[in-house]
Parts: sequence; C-alpha cells; structure tokens
Amino acid sequence: MFESLSDRLNGVFGKLSARGRLSDKDIDAALREVRMALLEADVDFKVARQFISNVKEKASDEKVFASLTPGQTVVKIVQEELVGILGGEHVGLSRADKPPTVILLVGLQGAGKTTAAAKLALRLKRDDQSVMLAACDLQRPAAIDQLKQLGQQTGVEVYSENPGESSPVQVAKNAVKKAARDNTFYLILDTAGRLAIDDDLMSELEQIRDATKPVETLLVVDAMTGQDAVRSGSEFNDRIGITGMIMTKMDGDARGGAALSMRSVTGVPIKFMGVGERTDALEDYHPDRLASRILGMGDVESLIEKAQGQFNEEQALQLEEKMRKSTFDLNDMLQQFQTLKNMGPLGDILGMIPGMGSLKGQLKDVDERKMAQVEAIILSMTPHERTNPQMINGSRRKRIAGGSGTSPTQVNQLLSQHKQMQKMMSRFYKGGKKRALMGMLGRS
Repeated sequence: MFESLSDRLNGVFGKLSARGRLSDKDIDAALREVRMALLEADVDFKVARQFISNVKEKASDEKVFASLTPGQTVVKIVQEELVGILGGEHVGLSRADKPPTVILLVGLQGAGKTTAAAKLALRLKRDDQSVMLAACDLQRPAAIDQLKQLGQQTGVEVYSENPGESSPVQVAKNAVKKAARDNTFYLILDTAGRLAIDDDLMSELEQIRDATKPVETLLVVDAMTGQDAVRSGSEFNDRIGITGMIMTKMDGDARGGAALSMRSVTGVPIKFMGVGERTDALEDYHPDRLASRILGMGDVESLIEKAQGQFNEEQALQLEEKMRKSTFDLNDMLQQFQTLKNMGPLGDILGMIPGMGSLKGQLKDVDERKMAQVEAIILSMTPHERTNPQMINGSRRKRIAGGSGTSPTQVNQLLSQHKQMQKMMSRFYKGGKKRALMGMLGRS
C-alpha cells in the first residue's frame, strides 16, 4: 500500500531531518520533490498544488527555523496536512433508528462491489449485528451465484429472486420487507455495475434508492484505476448522492493517488478500504493512521486491533500464565507464527511497526519463507519434543531436519530463536509491561 509514494517521501524527509539547520531553499527543494512524488502517485494536480501551498505556508514560520529539530518539525506539518487531504477524521457508518439499516452499494463493474458487500457483511456480523445481503445485480451472469457463495463463506443470509421473473427494484423492495419482518439490523444491497457510467445505470440506481431509502449509499471504487476512480466518484455523487466510499484493492495500489485525492475532490468520506482478497480483509479508513503509514511512522493502533481479532480470552490467559512461569514452548511459538500469518500479508504488518516500513519490501519474501520453514521444523517434532525442546540432541536434530527438508543448523537456529523469545517474554512480563501486552491481546 503506497509503496512508491512512501519510499519517495521517506527519502526526501530523511535528507531533510539529517540537516541541523534549514533554509528557505532547503524547504523549497524538498517540497518540489514532494510535489513530483504526489503527481507520480497519480494525485490530482489541484490537490497536490494546494497541499504544497499549505505546507509551504506553515513551514515558512520562523518558529520552524528556530526549533531544535527543524526537519522533524516540517515532517510533522506534512503529516498534519496529509491527514487533512485524506479526510481528517474517521467517519463510521450511520444507523437507522429501527431495523433495517439499508446500505446501498453502487459502482462500476470490476471494482469489486460484490466482494466488498460480503466483506462488509462479515465485518458487521462480527460486531454482533444481524446482517442480510440482497442480490440486486440481475445484469451480470452468475452475479447472484457469486453472492450466494460469499454468503455461505461468511455465514450471512442472501436474499435473491429469479432474474427472469423480477427486477432489481422489486428485489430491493422485497429484501427490505423481509429484513423488517425478521428484525435484521443491516441490509446490504448489491447492485449492478457497468463498464462505464451511462444513463440506464443511473436511472436504475435512482429507482432503487427512491424505493428503499438507504441510510448509506456507498460507492465502491477500485484504487488501482487512479484518477478514473476520482472522476467516477464525482459523477456518482452528482447523480445518486453518495454518503461514503469503499476503496478496494488498496493492497495492490503502489501509487495510491486515488485515495489521496478522493475526499478533497468529491467531498465524500472514505469509510472502508479493502486490503486483500480474503473476506476479512476490510479495514476501517482512518486518515491519521494512513498518513502515518505513508510517512513510515507505522500504525500501532491498527496493529493492535488486528492482534485482538486473533486472540480470544482463553488464549490470552494461557499466554499470560506461560509468560509468568517462563514455560513458553515450541507449540506456543508455532501458534504465534500462525497468528501473525492470519493477521494478513507480512509486508502490511511490518508497515504498521514504527521504523519497519522502509524494510518491509526487503524482508517480506525472506520472512514468509522463514515462517514456512519454522512451521515445517516444529511440525516435524514429536509432541514431547515441542513441550521439552531441551531434550533435542544431535540425533533428534538430524531426524527433525530430514523430516522438514531443512538442515540441523537451521533446527539449531530455531531452537536458539525460541530461547530468545522465551527470555524476552519473561522479561517483558516481569518488567512491568504486562498491561501493554494484555491490551494488545484484548484484555484489560
């Protein structure tokens, strides 16, 4: 996410922060590079121009030049302005006074609308809310079947009707009636898209909107289409009146200009972003966290939220007990690695750790191979060996290496790594940092 832009900006500000003193020329030169980086990232030129103008105005203050760390002060100004163009504050979903809260999803074909509908449904369901999906796309072949399959994967009910015997407006109206009868809290309407915006598409969406009175009308846009996404956003908003957006394929967008331009150009908040193909790969859109990621400052809050989603109360208690007694064994180590994998692509996780953003490209492939090796080595051990790694002697190492397709040296390295983790966790717990760790695991 934003790899190219992030690398360019980190390079510019790294040089700026290394200087003890700054002049107007230094700031002008840095901002020229920033402007080029924004334009190359496909940021709207008006947005880029206004951004540079705002930063220039604030960075020209005498207090910046007089500060002990003027370079870092300029970076702070850039971060604040970046948060501003990304949208300022997080905007969540609105809710109806009584069920159902109707959410109308609109967008062009290929933006990932149907998948986004399922991801959003799963997200709401995990918040202990009842959810139903409605298949209002009667244009695209197999659209109903796709939504039904996604409904089965996520455990969400899908309302549908025979395409030859109904219309999108009728399906939507009947879905609202069913959701009201069943007291379903959220109803998500998946509508048809087109390859381009046309009058037929807009008329159909207007009819569905008028018939169902949605609380939220969310535009699903493909981040990888750049300024085309921004233009379609403006057109949908002018005709339909959208209340928010879901940016899909953010994990595959190395430039990221669409997200940086969308709020400023359309005036409509981005509410969610798709960060992968899995049905749980949907994140709340937080402008401040995203700005920190772009500037290589990490995103600890999102990292903690991801970690909380992987641990239940029982697992957290067990880990706490093992840390307290220093009995963290290889089974626990395997569980930690598997949990890390479940949190998403390793590159994205590294990008959330302050100071690690610049290394994620170098470490991603290596570390994912290493994680696979760790799993293979531990799974080649007997249950008794995993619980008592100190019993693993030379002959056992050789057997484990043969079973995992590795070498005795690699088995040794893993055992050493386990010892280091065990010591670190013991020190972490006994050093008064228990509260911080338990907070990450979702416990007070």
